[in-house]
Amino acid sequence: MRTMILNSTTFLISFMLLCRQSVDCIPATATFYGGNDASGTNTGACAYPNVLAMGYGTMNAALSSAIFDHGKTCGACFQLVCTYVPYGNLRCLRGRITVTATNYCPQGSKGGWCDAPRSHFDLAEPAFVQIAPYNAGVVHVDYQRVNCQRSGEIRYRLYGFTYFLQVLVYNVAGTGDVTAMSIKGSSEGRWISMTRSWGQLWTTGVVLEHQALSFMVTISDGRTITVNDVANEYWRYGQTYEGGQF
Repeated sequence: MRTMILNSTTFLISFMLLCRQSVDCIPATATFYGGNDASGTNTGACAYPNVLAMGYGTMNAALSSAIFDHGKTCGACFQLVCTYVPYGNLRCLRGRITVTATNYCPQGSKGGWCDAPRSHFDLAEPAFVQIAPYNAGVVHVDYQRVNCQRSGEIRYRLYGFTYFLQVLVYNVAGTGDVTAMSIKGSSEGRWISMTRSWGQLWTTGVVLEHQALSFMVTISDGRTITVNDVANEYWRYGQTYEGGQF
């Protein structure tokens, strides 16, 4: 038992030193939701219609407003380590997790953990149980932003109708959170700035049907990628196209 406690303490000290060497760790709290298969986390305030099937899997989290920032943080990645279990004779589990922001934990949620100005992560259950026992319920954590690792290219799902084109952008690596989005039609010939509708759903009222579509995507570290002719002139609403990656 003494060896296990020493190992856990050594790990926690190592993680804290790692944070100080890069970006300071920020204290927060964490709970969980969504069931042991995380099916209850599958949709939410980031506009992702199927989190589990879109490349984010069960390592996802709903964020309190202090971190969610009106949806601007959707798609970002966070590394968490449990630091303290306040209830019961329980200890944090050794290990750290990386989760993607996919939802919002609103004011007035049970226990008040997501109420402003608290920094809180409501984790998918499979993520939570990697850092703390299931019956811990709520734990204290330290967290920091980290780069996202994604498989494949950035994806663009098209919605809407003639005068209201919406593009859901997801599977974005790097910082993961898109801060600006522009679109260009092959006949239009100019870049059109899109407006964030909510989460990572971006909108324009310019008619771009029957034109090949190109995208310009900017993430929160200031990097921009331009991907030409992602969708050809025969694109359809409801379809997903892919191209480019950070």
